[in-house]
Amino acid sequence: MTEFALNAEVRSDLGKGASRRLRRNASLVPAVIYGGEKAPQSISLLAKDFAKLLENEAAFSHVLTLNVAGSNESVLIKALQRHPAKGFVLHADFQRVIAGQKLTAHVPLHFLNETTAVGVKRDGGEISHTLVEVEVSCLPKDLPEFIEVDLAKVELGQVVHLSDLTLPNGVELAALAHGNDLAVANIHASRVIAEETEAESEKAEGEEAEGEGAAE
Repeated sequence: MTEFALNAEVRSDLGKGASRRLRRNASLVPAVIYGGEKAPQSISLLAKDFAKLLENEAAFSHVLTLNVAGSNESVLIKALQRHPAKGFVLHADFQRVIAGQKLTAHVPLHFLNETTAVGVKRDGGEISHTLVEVEVSCLPKDLPEFIEVDLAKVELGQVVHLSDLTLPNGVELAALAHGNDLAVANIHASRVIAEETEAESEKAEGEEAEGEGAAE
């Protein structure tokens, strides 16, 4: 797994005005670390370093190391507030990770064999993704960067559910634990084929009606 680490500074100047000044004058991102037995801690991160880290999808489902005033904190990204128009991060929330204690995190789904799936290659179907990520529960050491969804044997009309996924050892799906076996993906008839079938059906009905009229 990729290692992610960032340097951070303790932030004592708090409030919305202070955060705006921080972003404008120092190109820093205000953030907070919370959880565990420690009190929440306000910090700031270099905006360019944080933006570079977020370019990697795995950063969102990975235990990060924040170096705060010479002390390392193991954390997960729990929430990001972004600029509504420009998309850059305005504020970040990090949750402390405690070794030996289970955590919950959102992990992306990676879909495999989409073009060669039975329902696509043989039957001309199209794939719809119902979910693109799942919430997992596991120990920090077992946290996966992603979970694979193999569509190779999925047929036309078939739905893939959470219970169909192959999970890494030690990883549980939060939804399944609550009895919700959600749909993940499905292969359905393509719109073009559906429209052609409907047109052919309408044509056949028209010809049948004409035949009945001639018979009368």
